[in-house]
Amino acid sequence: MATAEISSTSLSSDLLYDILRRLDGPSLAKAACTCADFSSISKEEVLWENACHSLWPSTHRDDVRSLISSIGGFRRFYADCFPLIVSEGIPAVQADGNLPYPDEWTEHDYYGDIDENESIMPSDFISIVDVRYKEKTIYSKVLWGITDSDGYNGWFHHCPFRIDLLSYSDGSDDEDNDILLSVDDGLPPITSVERERKDGKLWRDLHEGIMLSWIIVNSRLKQAANLASWSPLGGQRHWPADRNFLLRFGSILPAKDILPCQVAECIIVMKFSIVNTGNGEGGMATALRLTELSMQLEDMAGAHVNGRNSLLVLKEALSCRRSRNYSQVLEYCHLYLKAQNEFKEEKIRNESWFDRLYIISSIAVVAAFCFCYIF
Repeated sequence: MATAEISSTSLSSDLLYDILRRLDGPSLAKAACTCADFSSISKEEVLWENACHSLWPSTHRDDVRSLISSIGGFRRFYADCFPLIVSEGIPAVQADGNLPYPDEWTEHDYYGDIDENESIMPSDFISIVDVRYKEKTIYSKVLWGITDSDGYNGWFHHCPFRIDLLSYSDGSDDEDNDILLSVDDGLPPITSVERERKDGKLWRDLHEGIMLSWIIVNSRLKQAANLASWSPLGGQRHWPADRNFLLRFGSILPAKDILPCQVAECIIVMKFSIVNTGNGEGGMATALRLTELSMQLEDMAGAHVNGRNSLLVLKEALSCRRSRNYSQVLEYCHLYLKAQNEFKEEKIRNESWFDRLYIISSIAVVAAFCFCYIF
């Protein structure tokens, strides 16, 4: 109450505006709830534009600013893309082996005609990607449409869906192969790869300091959503080689009436490779080069989702529930991984049972043949 009285009686509108423009998005939203004056001024589009610029450097681009204005403005864009997707429809694995793939789903359900969905075009989807390391932007990319989709009825709709950003160039970015993280960016120095394998200091620092935002915008539906998880959900050190690090981001997306398992996993992979940059103080100076940044969708069985169904899943994700509670997002991701592991274990048990049945049947046939041959 004291804050409300001071703001409404003692401070001018210009001073209130100057206070609010210094806040980030979450703080701005909280300030809007404190009093009527803050609530009124916080609706100013310029304030949310500044908040978007500080969080997503890609929004500085003129073409992106025009895109955001066309889908409802920066305030709506922030409200749609700052919270993360939460999918509550994670199927439970049944003990009787009827896993989330019902018998009535046929090959036509995966690769059938899509005339009824002609409004969903690959060219309607725009990717806005920003990578930050310790609050410093190291990579930004805007990809208009899905490159190499090759027409609406082309191979794209029947092949595994994948977007690999480092293989595309829009003519406005620096050379992709030169995206480096060095000691100057806050990366801890290492003297050798062998030592890093033992203490893992570089890996921990990278895992804790890296942040990723991958926003998908549908220009026709005027909707947007952040498919990344901000922080890594997992990763592997020294894979596939000693000098490589793999970080995995993503989210669980609803796929009701699209895939038999009713959900899909959006997997965003970021790979770094250790490179030598010369001699530094106290030993060999090192840097990390970004070598891969890709996105793909997988179903519960770990199979890649084709282009047709991926467009439908992305469209569904644009209107699903979001949450600012990162712990809740992680909880649903862990539930999905648990259900997926149970699914794979049940599948292995079923396959093992069929293998044993096949072996017993083969032995019985051989035994019967030998019996008839002898007698």
